[in-house]
Amino acid sequence: MFDALSGKLESVFKKLRGRGVLKEDDVKEALREVRLALLEADVNFKVVKEFIGKVQERAVGQGILSSLTPGQQVVKIVHEELVALLGGTQAKLFLSPNPPTVIMMVGLQGSGKTTTAGKLAKNFKKDGRRVLLVPADTSRPAAVHQLITLAKQVGVDAYLSEERDPIVICRAAVKQAASSLYDVVILDTAGRLQIDEPLMDELRQIKSGVKPSEVLFVADAMTGQEAVNIAAKFNADLGFDGVVLTKLDGDARGGAALSVRSVTGKPLKFVGMGEKLDALEPFHPDRMASRILGMGDVMSLIEKAQENVDQEEALKLAKKLKKNTFDLEDFRNQLKQVKKLGGLEQIMGMIPGMGKMKLPDAQVNEKELVKVDAIISSMTPKERADYMLINGSRRARIAKGSGTQVQDVNRLLKQFAEMRKMIKAMSGGKMGKMGNIGKMLGGLR
Repeated sequence: MFDALSGKLESVFKKLRGRGVLKEDDVKEALREVRLALLEADVNFKVVKEFIGKVQERAVGQGILSSLTPGQQVVKIVHEELVALLGGTQAKLFLSPNPPTVIMMVGLQGSGKTTTAGKLAKNFKKDGRRVLLVPADTSRPAAVHQLITLAKQVGVDAYLSEERDPIVICRAAVKQAASSLYDVVILDTAGRLQIDEPLMDELRQIKSGVKPSEVLFVADAMTGQEAVNIAAKFNADLGFDGVVLTKLDGDARGGAALSVRSVTGKPLKFVGMGEKLDALEPFHPDRMASRILGMGDVMSLIEKAQENVDQEEALKLAKKLKKNTFDLEDFRNQLKQVKKLGGLEQIMGMIPGMGKMKLPDAQVNEKELVKVDAIISSMTPKERADYMLINGSRRARIAKGSGTQVQDVNRLLKQFAEMRKMIKAMSGGKMGKMGNIGKMLGGLR
C-alpha cells in the first residue's frame, strides 16, 4: 500500500533533513520532486497542484527557513496538509436515533459492493447490533446467492423475497426490519459495468423510496483515477454520503485514496484491506498520512491487537520472554497471532521506521507461514520445548513428516535461534537495530 509513493517521499525528505540550512530554492526543488511523486502515484493533477501550492506557501516562510530544524518543519507541514487532503478527521457512519439505520451500497459491478456489505454487517454484529442484509441486485442472481452466503458466514439475517423489482424489495425489507426491531439494514443494490441511465434511475427511486441514513459509494482502489471519476459521476447523478475503497492493501500507488475527498467533497469512511470478512477498517486521515510518510500507525496496530490478541496468552508469553523460556510452540502461536493481525508486512508498515525497510530479508511470504506450522507440527513436544535436541536424523524425520526439505527445517531452526538471541538482547536492555528484526522476519520467504 502506497509503497512507491512512500519510498519517493522518504528519499526527498531525507535530503531536506540532512541539511542544516534551507533556502527557498531548496524547498521549491524538493516540492517539485513531491509533485512528480504524487502525479506518478496517479493523484488527480488539480489536487496535486492545490496541495503543492498550500505546502509551498507555508514552507517558504522565514519562520520555517530560519528555524533550528527547517527540514523537519517542512516535513511537518507536508504531514498536516496531507491529513487535510485526506479529510482532516475521521468521518463516522450516521446511525439513526430511530432504528433501523438504513445503509445503501452503490457502485459499479465488480467494485466489491456485496463483499463490503458482508464486512460491514460483521462490524455491526461485533458491536452487538441486529443486522438485516438485503440482496437488491435482481439483475445478477449470483449477487443474491453471494449475499445470502455471506449472511450465513457472518451470522446475520438476509431478506428473502420472490419479488423481482429492487425498489419493492428494498421498501418491504425496511418495513419488515422496523417491525422486527432490527438495528441496521444494509441494501446491496445493482451495479453495471459502466454508468447508464436505467441504473441511476433505479438507484434514485430506491433512495427516494427508503430514504437511507447513509449512501455509501464503493470503488476499487486498484482502478486509480477511474474510481475517482466514477465517484464524481455517481455523486453528481445520485448523491452519496461517503466512500468505501476496496483492495487498498493491493494499491501500491494510492491515487484514488488521495484524490477522492478533494474531487467529490465526500469523505472516505472505510477501506478494504483484504479478502477476509474482518478486513474492513474505518478510515483515519491522520493515521494514513503517517503511514504514507513512513511514520507508522501505532494506534491502528494497538486496536488490532486489542481485538485479536488473547490477553491471557499474551501475559503467559510475557512471563516466558522474561525467563527466556520461549520455545517453538510459543513461536508457532505468535505466528498465528500475526496472521490474525493482518500479516507481517502489514504490521511492519504500522511500526515507525519499519515500513520504509526495503531489505530483501524483510520481504515476507505469507504462504511460508503454512510451511512453518507444518514443520513445527511434525516435531515431538520435547523437540518443540528444546530445539537443541533436533539433530540430523530428527531433522530428516521432521522434513519427511511435514512434506518439506531438510533445508527448510534448518532455516526455521536458524531463524528461531536468532530470534531467541534477539529477545535475550532486548530483555537485557540492548535494543538491537530494526534491521535485525527485518532479517528475523525475512526467514519466512
